[in-house]
Amino acid sequence: MQTISLIGQKGGSGKTTLALGLAICATQDGKTVVVVDLDPQTTATNWYDRREQLDENLTIVSCQVSRLKNVLQTAQQQGADLIIIDTPAKSSEAALEAARSCDLALVPIRPQIYDLETLQAVRGILDIAKTIHSYVVINSAPIQGKRHIEAKEIALSLGYQLAPVVIYTRAVHGDAPTVGQTASEFEPTGKGAEELNQLYKFISKLLNKKKSK
Repeated sequence: MQTISLIGQKGGSGKTTLALGLAICATQDGKTVVVVDLDPQTTATNWYDRREQLDENLTIVSCQVSRLKNVLQTAQQQGADLIIIDTPAKSSEAALEAARSCDLALVPIRPQIYDLETLQAVRGILDIAKTIHSYVVINSAPIQGKRHIEAKEIALSLGYQLAPVVIYTRAVHGDAPTVGQTASEFEPTGKGAEELNQLYKFISKLLNKKKSK
């Protein structure tokens, strides 16, 4: 079993959308996936409730931070291949526990100052948790312009590694959740789905390399 945590201290950075997008990519890859929803707003859980056809390879578990270790232990006992932990914004406790519990931490940020300003605080959380593997993911980037390039430079200056895939702002990421889907299901041949699949492949290679070591 391997665990990915999506961590950030800014609301609206797209953690849940990214977590669910990667979860569906993983199930399409034949993996059994558990998404742990630590957000009191239960956005991921509500998304799952809207799905018309449930996937036996995907489970969403809504829980409090204090129950995270128990949920992870149960998932491992039940043979889950991949755990994805979705954390709430502005919760250092949830972020810290998720960072301690993962093989890989992803830090989604939009290429704008409000998100970039939180990177230093997130860096501190990752350092306290002694998270070895973490990557910033540029998310909801404007299709035109160079904001994503400038955001990458700032993240690099703070000591982060960067995922090589940029997730751009596309309508599908807003449309798909209304019916409990992700871009890979709503528009399987669209650019949004392609970007998610590329990110998933990158993450899979990282986890496989770590597992082999």
